[in-house]
Amino acid sequence: MQNDPLFQPLQLGPLTLPNRIVMPPMTRSRASQPGDVANELMAAYYAQRASAGLIVSEGTYVAPLGKGYAWTPGIHTPEQVAGWRKVTDAVHAHGGRIFAQLWHVGRLSHTSLLGGRQPVSASPLQAKGVNVFIAGEDGRTPGFVQASAPRALTVGEIAEVVGQYRAAARNAMQAGFDGVELHGANGYLVNQFIDSQANARTDAYGGSLQNRLRFLDEVTRALIEGTGDASRVGIRLAPLTTLNGCVDDDPETTYLAAARLLDALGVGYIHIAEADWDDAPLMPVAFKQQLRAAYAGVLIYAGKYTAERAREAIGAGWAELIAFGRPFVANPDLPARLRTGAPLALHDRETLFGGGARGLTDYPTLHAA
Repeated sequence: MQNDPLFQPLQLGPLTLPNRIVMPPMTRSRASQPGDVANELMAAYYAQRASAGLIVSEGTYVAPLGKGYAWTPGIHTPEQVAGWRKVTDAVHAHGGRIFAQLWHVGRLSHTSLLGGRQPVSASPLQAKGVNVFIAGEDGRTPGFVQASAPRALTVGEIAEVVGQYRAAARNAMQAGFDGVELHGANGYLVNQFIDSQANARTDAYGGSLQNRLRFLDEVTRALIEGTGDASRVGIRLAPLTTLNGCVDDDPETTYLAAARLLDALGVGYIHIAEADWDDAPLMPVAFKQQLRAAYAGVLIYAGKYTAERAREAIGAGWAELIAFGRPFVANPDLPARLRTGAPLALHDRETLFGGGARGLTDYPTLHAA
């Protein structure tokens, strides 16, 4: 296809993306211990996938209380910043572009991951029935446990968390990232403030829609300050899903208001996570068109897209970029395969979280295979 929509360049702030294919954030739990430091293995993994128009790193926690899963990387210590520099240098050496996804899990954590401390959230509401990934008593044997009951952040602590995001954005730029993405989806801390059934606050951060969006507004402004450029900031949202216990009573109204807020702040993109499980309902096109009207920047969509659906979305005008998650795990040369219609390899579910090179960097390119 000479005029293939997936392979048209796109300008994202100062970056020229050579195609419309995004590698989205995917937790792989392989950071070096102790210290949750990005390493050479991770650098090789991301560099293999540098042909993506844009890579967004796995979720990277911004402060000790922001951690929610075993062996995930952080970006709040000098050692973590130096580790990520290995990754960004490798991606750039292969001609790629990479944003850091900045992550605070809030209540989706466990005391064993937090040095015995209690998780924090917008409200003291436990995410019942939601499990998190821990290292086990020996620090090596992974398993899933019920997320611990959280306590509510005080107003003063909220300001501290906003500052942690600002510092993380500065660290990301120091580490050589091209920008940052705020994880505001999938039931994590930002989502816990936004969604009405996860936020029982009665102060300036709860109750009305304007109040529930206040934390998103303040964190986004902090990321713009930390990077120095609004176009280098993206926001991931999951408007119509109810992952990890976050439910909103009127999600379309809530997330259209969030999109208008982010439009006013001038962020580079909004990354919409659709439901991606088997038989999941498709997000209504009418809602996508409303998001397009509310937000003038770049829109990324993720959620079991095929190449055909991706081309249709771009052609319809409500998306500029499409993220392919699981296909990037087993297909390091995914753009080349999508361009030619080549078959896609399937990933090994048993190697998604934790471990070494197996299931991370040993998937062959089509040429090698």
